[in-house]
Amino acid sequence: MTELPDRVVGDARTSDFGWSLLTDLTDIGNRMAGSAGERRGAERVVEAFEDAGLRNAGLDEFEIPGWWRGESSLAVSGAVERHHANSHEVIALPGTPSGEATAPLVDVGDGTDEEFAAAGDALEGAIAMASSRTPENRDRWIHRMEKYVAAAERGAVGFVFRNHIEGALPPTGEIGYHNRPGPIPAVGVSKEVGDRLSRLAEAAEGDGSGSGAAEDDRPTVSLDVDCRNEPTTSVNAVADVGPDTEEAVYLTAHVDAHDVSDGANDNGAGSALVAEVGRLLATVEDDLDTRVRLVTFGSEEIGLWGAYHTAETTPEEKIACVVNLDGACSSRNLRVGTNGFAGMRSTFEAVADAFDAPLTTGETISPHGDQWAFVQEGIPAVMASTTSDQSGRGWGHTHADTLDKLDSRDLREMATLVAAAVYRFATGDVEAEHRSRESIRDAIDEGYVEELKTGGRWPYDE
Repeated sequence: MTELPDRVVGDARTSDFGWSLLTDLTDIGNRMAGSAGERRGAERVVEAFEDAGLRNAGLDEFEIPGWWRGESSLAVSGAVERHHANSHEVIALPGTPSGEATAPLVDVGDGTDEEFAAAGDALEGAIAMASSRTPENRDRWIHRMEKYVAAAERGAVGFVFRNHIEGALPPTGEIGYHNRPGPIPAVGVSKEVGDRLSRLAEAAEGDGSGSGAAEDDRPTVSLDVDCRNEPTTSVNAVADVGPDTEEAVYLTAHVDAHDVSDGANDNGAGSALVAEVGRLLATVEDDLDTRVRLVTFGSEEIGLWGAYHTAETTPEEKIACVVNLDGACSSRNLRVGTNGFAGMRSTFEAVADAFDAPLTTGETISPHGDQWAFVQEGIPAVMASTTSDQSGRGWGHTHADTLDKLDSRDLREMATLVAAAVYRFATGDVEAEHRSRESIRDAIDEGYVEELKTGGRWPYDE
């Protein structure tokens, strides 16, 4: 195996280049897909590419179905009456339609299939509420998209997504319908608001005698969502390093972030790492046998539009493999979702061994993250992130995804490990074998198959 030269490792361990870029990205503020802030973020990445001496640095524009947030509110009536209209209590979920809905509240807990089934006919004409938590006994993460789709498919007229992380932090996130907007209004609420709603719903279930309560005793929730769903444009920031080969190793991340946060770990850190690794590789450019294509995608958070734009406009044979970075600065503990590509997994394992670094891998094919646009076509692609003690997204997709949660030493560690892996991919040591679309299709977890089909995002003809 070709090792990253010691001088490059030393450079990675002492560099402020990536942290400076990350700081600038978070200071932009709103980098929502299609916004002026997203474009400013992409332009700042291009500037970093140019400062690093990379070739062909620039912007690649494409169309997206844009979404703009307005004001949202949630009112509850019944035994207790409260009105929530502040952004730290309730926010709309991207892709939701504008609209109002007033109906009894049905709490489906963590939103598992079993909990939705147990709710039964009570969901018809109701407002469903599900937690952002995934139970520990599950072998895969249950995405909010699944919970929203399950609520809509079972006749709910509104959807409330409650955070399981405390701190008055309502979660945001795309609701997952390919043909936007979705069918019912959807909002995120803080853990504190959600716990209150859950407590009121539980109290209305009865006095423990087994008789239950009349439907009218359930708390009634009124949602009022104002937003816009209109076409607009987004941009990818691109550059190259290494020899001018037709085939390229792709190192990617997304530069957009939800408008309620600074998008520090999700995913300013990923964009900063792409630029930093590009800079490090430029110092050993003559060693590389294959071009490395650097891309920070736009519009990941509302449907992976930037990644799909690249995948659909680049011949498959020109993509050797893809290393996608997302949420990669919450610790120094690397996690790689391999999507079953054994050659890529073994490379990261070798790098972890060389640096005596902790590594967690997962084999499940996941449709969440920019790597999916490539994986679905059989192109070798992984998602590299970091693990933390927080459950689920932690601070991600909330107001709290800010620079103060991150550590520059973690960023340097990830830059070292990722640079070492991409260096190996680009020096011809590793065969990352492409697979057929059919083999990928047949290997997708049944739960993800159902999620993709019900949301209209299944990419395979039956």
